[in-house]
Amino acid sequence: MDWIQTIIIAIVEGLTEFLPVSSTGHMIITQNLLGIEQGDAFVHAFTFIIQFGAILSVVCLYWKRFFHIDHTPAPKGSTPLQKLIHKFRFYWLLFIGVLPAVIIGLLAKKSGLLDWLLDSVEVVAIMLVLGGIFMLYCDKWFNKGNDAVKVNEKKAFNIGLYQCISVIPGVSRSMATIVGGMTQGLSRKKAAEFSFFLAVPTMAGATLLDLLDLFKEEASWATSHNITMLILGCVVAFVVALLAMKWFVNFLTKYGFKAFGWYRIIVGGIIIILLLTGHSLVMVD
Repeated sequence: MDWIQTIIIAIVEGLTEFLPVSSTGHMIITQNLLGIEQGDAFVHAFTFIIQFGAILSVVCLYWKRFFHIDHTPAPKGSTPLQKLIHKFRFYWLLFIGVLPAVIIGLLAKKSGLLDWLLDSVEVVAIMLVLGGIFMLYCDKWFNKGNDAVKVNEKKAFNIGLYQCISVIPGVSRSMATIVGGMTQGLSRKKAAEFSFFLAVPTMAGATLLDLLDLFKEEASWATSHNITMLILGCVVAFVVALLAMKWFVNFLTKYGFKAFGWYRIIVGGIIIILLLTGHSLVMVD
């Protein structure tokens, strides 16, 4: 990967990380268009690691809430453990929400399923279309929440279960968790914000695992060029995501998912037609 390819992929990641259009799917498509070899261990790791760069924009934009500690008195009769959970409730809910993804993600990675999915642009195209069709109707099905509903342990775990679906490229972690939140009675805005928060520990874990795997398999990838590309990708993705996130919350709150649904159907449909007619997505050699 060269500088231009890295910057283009990072911009795509930053723009799509919080949109319900699948950032991983868009990066796989972009890599194919740019002629980047699929199946390479560094390319796989790069795909996940720069997502963490984008996710860090959540910490920056919502830093007051992300570093919040509840100093209000715990309910009477609370045990020492309950008092501790009350104080750090925000992090407790994130811990519960991320548990399903940890289990499913590790199983998918250990089985090799995740690497296979990351190499399949066909899977991305199909899931873009199927997810797009679903999004045309999900506002009508699930948009009954309100801002007064709060996330509790059960809701956090259920949203975490929805997040597991996003192990399939093209599904979109953002879409899965926001819809998951809406099924729990949260408003679109509340569901989107919890989706952002949940992404931080999820992507932090995925990034750490990928780095460990890279070093475990071989360290020859750790050239100064590759490390520079990782840093550059994370920085670009962070800046672009920071600009895109606030726009997305306002747009989603006002208009819902339908526009994103049509976008997914069009993009996925074009790719399927190209593949079925024997055309290659590689536009740059």
